[in-house]
Amino acid sequence: MIDCHCHLADPQFDNDIDDVILRAQNSGVRGAIVCAEFLDQFDRVLELSDKYPSFAFPAFGIHPVQRGNVSANNEHYDGAEEAIIREKHRLAAVGEVGLDFTPRYIKNDEDKAVQREIFAKQIAIARSLDLPLNVHSRSAGSPVIDFLIANGAEKVLLHAFSGNAKSAKKGIEAGFYFSIPPSFGLNKEEKKNLISAIPLEQLCLETDSPVLGPSKTERNEPMNIMHSAKLIAEVKNVSVDEVICKTTENALKLFPILKKWVK
Repeated sequence: MIDCHCHLADPQFDNDIDDVILRAQNSGVRGAIVCAEFLDQFDRVLELSDKYPSFAFPAFGIHPVQRGNVSANNEHYDGAEEAIIREKHRLAAVGEVGLDFTPRYIKNDEDKAVQREIFAKQIAIARSLDLPLNVHSRSAGSPVIDFLIANGAEKVLLHAFSGNAKSAKKGIEAGFYFSIPPSFGLNKEEKKNLISAIPLEQLCLETDSPVLGPSKTERNEPMNIMHSAKLIAEVKNVSVDEVICKTTENALKLFPILKKWVK
């Protein structure tokens, strides 16, 4: 299995990251796309990638919500991030990027406009480097898909998509991939309907560790990805083995750098 979106540089893993990765590998996880949320996490992600070159694959970008739970603004995007993204080797994706229109982060339409401006820059970077985008869409499911299409994005993973089956339709038709976290099993009907609407050929697995786990009260980690595979199998009425096989195939297609390293 491939964990297509997790945050192993999060401080919650500072004390036991080696054990976390070992548990993941023992649970059948062969690789993980490790996304940075903030610029100060880039170095830690690279450290993990250097230590575990066949397991941890970096994804760098500007998350739409920054520290202090404020919407990203142009002060957060000063070009330094772009320079780092462009110079790094073994980069699997540009991410975590996207839009977040949750009311507590957005004060007005201007905040939304700035998020879109920053997102557009990162879509352009991904296209120029021929890298996929690892995309956040909380409270912005339809706007994210419309924006990706309008800006010519083609290689896209919509992680833990926050919209419903109807809002996902354009993304499905555009050939985007959708990754399913363990938490989708906690919100049965809407998320089951979403999974049902997405062809297996466009589904991937993720954990979004340390959040979106099978329990709201415990830290999530990559070993829990089997919960995602079992949920998809239940909804699609296919075997877990088929889900694992197909989602891994999808991940290797979307993130081709993994083919060289994942064993």
